[in-house]
Amino acid sequence: MAILAECPLCHRKQAVKNRICAGCDNDLVKLKRAGKVHYWVTYRLANGKQRKEMVKVKAPDGRLIPGGIEEARAAEGKKKAQKVENPTLLERVPAERMTFTQLADWYLDLKPVKKLASYNRIKQGIANFNRIFGERIVSSLKPLDLEDYQAKREEEGRAPATIDMEISLVKTMITKAFDNDLVDGRTVKAFRPIKRKLRKAANARRRTVAIEEYLKLVEAAAPHLKPIITVAFNTGMRTGELRALRRSHIDREKGVIRLPADVTKESRDKVIPMNHHVKAVLAELPRTIHHDFVFTYQNEPIKSPGGLHNSFLTACKKAGVPHGQEHPEGIIFHDIRRTVKTNMLSAGVDKVYRDTILGHSLQGMDAHYISPSEDDLHQAMARYTEWLDGQIKESVSQLGNLGNTWATTTQK
Repeated sequence: MAILAECPLCHRKQAVKNRICAGCDNDLVKLKRAGKVHYWVTYRLANGKQRKEMVKVKAPDGRLIPGGIEEARAAEGKKKAQKVENPTLLERVPAERMTFTQLADWYLDLKPVKKLASYNRIKQGIANFNRIFGERIVSSLKPLDLEDYQAKREEEGRAPATIDMEISLVKTMITKAFDNDLVDGRTVKAFRPIKRKLRKAANARRRTVAIEEYLKLVEAAAPHLKPIITVAFNTGMRTGELRALRRSHIDREKGVIRLPADVTKESRDKVIPMNHHVKAVLAELPRTIHHDFVFTYQNEPIKSPGGLHNSFLTACKKAGVPHGQEHPEGIIFHDIRRTVKTNMLSAGVDKVYRDTILGHSLQGMDAHYISPSEDDLHQAMARYTEWLDGQIKESVSQLGNLGNTWATTTQK
C-alpha cells in the first residue's frame, strides 16, 4: 500500500518522494506547489490483485475533484484500517466510487465470460474503451461522453463497425453489473440514446471464393494451413470452431463432427457431416501426445486467430489472390463460409439443411417443427460434394499441375 504522485505532463505515477519526474524530468516540487500533481492510493486486494484509486474530494458544488497530499494520506490510512478490520472489505467497491477499470476487472474475471469464444475480442474492445474512461467513475458517464468517444475513434480512423462493437461490449458489461446490483440505472441510461455509427447491413460482404482461387490457395498454403482450408471449404466451419476442433469431437463411426456448445458462436451443439475430402484430410493429420487438438502449428494448438490470419495472408500472396477488406476484390478467411453456403444453394441443397449444417438458426415455426436427422444431413452433404467435385474437375484442367494434386482427392 502506497501513495503515488501523477505528473501532470507525462502522467507517470511514481513515488511521492521524487523531486524530479522519472518520465519527463520536470520539477515535481514546483508542480506540487502549484497544485497540479494528482495523487493515487495503490493497494492489494485479498485475492492478490492490485488496485489504484485517484484521491478525490467533494467540492462545494458537489463535484469530485482531485485531492492533495493530506487527503491522500488520509485515504491511505483508511485503506489500512479497512484491511486490518476486514481483509475482504477491499474487494467490494461502492458503486459511487467504482471506476470502469475496476468494473472491467470484475466482468472479465467471470467464468461465463471467460468461456466465451470471443473472450479475447471482448477484452480488447473494453481495453480500448478504458484507455479513455478507465479511471472514470462509472456512474458519472453521460451520453455526451459516449458521443465524444465515437467521434474520437472516428478521428483515429476506426471503422464504424469497430466503434459500434466497442460500445456494445461495454454496454453488455454495464447491463451485467446492473443486474448484479454493482451499478445503478444512471449508467445504463447513458447508453440508451446512443445511435449506431453503422447502418444495418451497410458493411455486409458479398465476396465469395471461386473454385480456381480455392485450388490455388490450397496449393500455396503452408502445410499446417492446407487441411484447415480444405475442411473449411467442405463444411463452412468458422475459424474459431476449426481452431477448437478436438479428436474427441470427431465421430468416425457416424461420419460426423460433433461440436459442443462451448466452441460454437451460437452456444449450442452442432452436427456437421463429413464428406470424403474431410475424412481424407483428418485421416492424414498426425496425432500429438500432450493434447487432442486436430489442427496444430509445430505440434501446438493454434490458440490465436492472428496466427491463422497471417498464414492465410501469406497463402493469398503466394497464390496471387487479393486479400483483405480494404482491397476491392480482397478475400478474408470468413468469406469461405459464405462461399460454402452459396455453393450449397447452387448444388440444390435445401435451405433447412444449409442452415443446420452451418449452424444458422431456423426461422419462425421451422425452429420448432423441423428437426433434420443425421441421415438427412448426410444426403445434403453428398449432394453438395457431388456438385463440388464436378466443379473441381472442370477447373483443374485449366490450372496445370494442380490437376495432378487433385486427381486423387476428388475420387470417392
